Amino acid sequence: MTKVHQYIFIFLASLLTFGCGEFYKLEKSTNWDELYEAANRYYDEGEHNKAIILYDRVLPVIKGSGKAELAEFNYAYAHFRTKRYIEAAEYFKTFFDTYNRSPLAEEALFMNAYSLYLDSPDFNLDQRSSKEAVNAIQLFMNRFPESDSYERAISMIDNLQKRFEEKAFEESKMYYRLTEGLFPGEFYRACIVNFQNFAKSFPDSDYNEELAFKLVEVSAAYAERSVFDKKEERFSQSLDFAKDFMKKYPESKYLETVNEIHAESKEKLDDHYDIKEKYEARTAEALKIREEEKKNQEATEALKKVGN
Repeated sequence: MTKVHQYIFIFLASLLTFGCGEFYKLEKSTNWDELYEAANRYYDEGEHNKAIILYDRVLPVIKGSGKAELAEFNYAYAHFRTKRYIEAAEYFKTFFDTYNRSPLAEEALFMNAYSLYLDSPDFNLDQRSSKEAVNAIQLFMNRFPESDSYERAISMIDNLQKRFEEKAFEESKMYYRLTEGLFPGEFYRACIVNFQNFAKSFPDSDYNEELAFKLVEVSAAYAERSVFDKKEERFSQSLDFAKDFMKKYPESKYLETVNEIHAESKEKLDDHYDIKEKYEARTAEALKIREEEKKNQEATEALKKVGN
C-alpha cells in the first residue's frame, strides 16, 4: 500500500470514527434542540435509520410544538425509505389525522395508501392487506378528487383488482381440478357457485368465457351423477347455462363442445322424463290396484258381519 493510499485510508477511518462517535453522543444527549436538528440533518442526508432513532427520542418531547409537524412527516417518510411499509402507512395516517389542515396532509394520505399498496402481496397469497390498500386508496380519492395523484391512485386500484381477479381465477381452477377426484359431488356444486360468483365480481374479465364453458361442462356432469329426484332440476340448469353461453359467446372456440353437451343433456333429460313418466304410471297403477284390493277386503268383511 502506497503512502497516499495509507493517508486516504486513515482519513476515511477517522471520518467514520468521528461520525459514529457523534451519533453515539447524540443518542445519549438530552439537548432536544440538538437532537431535533440532527434528526432532520440525518434525514436530509439519507441516513434514515439514524434519523428514525433520533426522532424516536425527540418526538415525545416536542409533541404539540411547532417543530412536531415536520418531524412526524419526516419520521413517516424515513420508515417508507427503509421499506418498512406497514409502519410508514400507520405514521402517514396518524399524521393526516393529526394535521388534516396541513399543506402536507394530501401527500400524507396518499403515502398512507401507497405504502399499503407496496406492501400488498402477489395474487397467489392472502389478499387481506390488498383489500386494506384498496380502502385506503378509495379514502384518498374521496378526500382529494382534484389531486394530481388521482390518476395514479386509479391505476393502483386497477392493479390490485387484477390481483383479486387472478386470485379468484386460481381458486376456481382449484375447485375444477378437485372434480376429478373420487368424490366430486361437493366440488361440482362448489364449482357452479364459484364460477357464477366470479362472473358477478369480475364482469369484464377475460376469464369469463373459459369459466362459462366450464360451468356448462361441470353442471352437466353434476346432473348426470345426481340422484334420480335431482336430475330434472340439474339437467334443466345445465341446459340454461349452455343456452346462456351460446347467446353470449356465439364465436367462441368452445361453442362446438357446448352444443354437444347441450344436445347430450337434452337427450338425457328426455330419457329422464320417459323413465319418470313410466315410473309414475306404474306407481299410479299399483296405487289403483291397492285401492281396489282395499275396497274388496272391506266389502268381504262387511259381508261376513252381515252373515253373523
